[in-house]
Amino acid sequence: MSSRPSFIGAVEIGTSKITVLIGEYTGRELAIIGCGECSSRGVIKGSVVDYKAASECTHSALEQAERDAGERIEYVYLAQTGGHLEGFYNEASVNVKAADNMIEPDDIRTVCDLAKSKDLPDGRMVVHHIRRPFRVDGRLVPALPENLMGQRLEVGYWTVHGQEQRLADNIHVIRGFNLEVRELVLSSLAAGHMVTTSEERQHGVLVLDIGAGTTDYVLYRDGAPHLTGVVPVGGTHLTNDLSIGLRLTEGQAEKLKLRFGRASVQTKDKAAKVMLNGDFTIGDRQLNQQALEQITSARTWELLEVVKKKLGTAFSTETCVAGVVLTGGTAKLPGIAEVAAKVFGVPAHLGEAPTWVSENLRDPGFHAGLGLLYYGVSAQAEKSAPPRRGGGFFSGVKRLFATT
Repeated sequence: MSSRPSFIGAVEIGTSKITVLIGEYTGRELAIIGCGECSSRGVIKGSVVDYKAASECTHSALEQAERDAGERIEYVYLAQTGGHLEGFYNEASVNVKAADNMIEPDDIRTVCDLAKSKDLPDGRMVVHHIRRPFRVDGRLVPALPENLMGQRLEVGYWTVHGQEQRLADNIHVIRGFNLEVRELVLSSLAAGHMVTTSEERQHGVLVLDIGAGTTDYVLYRDGAPHLTGVVPVGGTHLTNDLSIGLRLTEGQAEKLKLRFGRASVQTKDKAAKVMLNGDFTIGDRQLNQQALEQITSARTWELLEVVKKKLGTAFSTETCVAGVVLTGGTAKLPGIAEVAAKVFGVPAHLGEAPTWVSENLRDPGFHAGLGLLYYGVSAQAEKSAPPRRGGGFFSGVKRLFATT
């Protein structure tokens, strides 16, 4: 007897666009059946600053996705970004209670609760408790340590928290469409899991999700997220620099960035020119191509250096063997992977969606939305799936993120 399908919504309220994906989950397979997009208004650096404007464009994207899917959704998983998000690490340890030193579920619950018990400042709310691997008598244990033998059990959590009001603003946008927000999910976690393999996460990998207003990052070690963060700098800052440096409107600068922007200076001829519009109409004019590339190159290097500085001692070439993976709309800037490799001193490449994703959704701008859908599937599998033997789809999505 087949189970009734669930229709899962994924919403990313970005600085430049709103993205909505709808997935149909049958209990064994996830099919993406709806997509909606709308240019973003009322959102700056990932935060809602104009509720009415942000609501209108979000609701437009939701309606488009539901029309595309031919189905209504009842709840969504909502991506979170913004400079207000912060994180800290806290760990705890307990002595194993059993006389024979066998670790029991109660030992695991106790140490996890202790590690998550650190109080937050007023006005802050937890978004994620991200568990790092357990240790038994100092030995790293990648899975749950139940029934293992040991005297001391340790675990730590990277706790991400944000301003209650900023988080509430995002939730209210969705609730205005009579939808439940099932869970808030970090954009970096959602995108990061879609563009990395389990082997890369085990060896250590850094994922940079470079959007229009923010750059979200997640550093993986030992197969799990080690830390996360947000830098309030993204593609719009390249546009702003072009607008100021070349005396252009924001719209003109954005088009030039998309057509001729580079992460490093490629043009050798100092006299090389590009046309502003390319249509030779009134107002069209020539611009120095090398000057344009110098502007986008300088800001790109600065952005990556800021991320590296924020990571501090947590990042090293020895613990990030799998290198850097870039995603997000601004990751399409030509040459950015080569620049990232130089800044971080490890290999870097543009992330790609899994092969099962259809061609129209393989753009880096969809990676976070795809990750949200998989997060939702994982959560449903955890809560409602009966135990199953062997591999298959469930084993692939179960414990997609070690956050419990």
